[in-house]
Amino acid sequence: QVQLVESGGGLVQAGGSLRLSCAASGRTFSSYAMGWFRQAPGKEREFVAAISWSGGSTVYADSVKGRFTISRDNAKNTAYLQMNSLKPEDTAVYYCAAKKLAYSVYPGSYDYWGQGTQVTVSS
Repeated sequence: QVQLVESGGGLVQAGGSLRLSCAASGRTFSSYAMGWFRQAPGKEREFVAAISWSGGSTVYADSVKGRFTISRDNAKNTAYLQMNSLKPEDTAVYYCAAKKLAYSVYPGSYDYWGQGTQVTVSS
């Protein structure tokens, strides 16, 4: 069992930056691939970024590539999402998720989810 808690969301102007954190409980964090997803009002949950259990491999949605960076610190049981050059269209609730084995871009393949953190980007 893994419990995930996101933090770091907030209100920021376009062009600004935020860093989201995802703190995980349990001693097996390093065996889970981690993903970040987001959901805007009236839209489906969409993939943002994912990272392998070791941190050696990452993948990004085209919409955030070059602006967002996913990372993890297994010693701290925490995953991060650094978001730069934010745009109003990045406004959404951001969720972190965990799954065994390889990462995935599909939300349905993740086993554990956090409660989400709101990110609002003003124009």
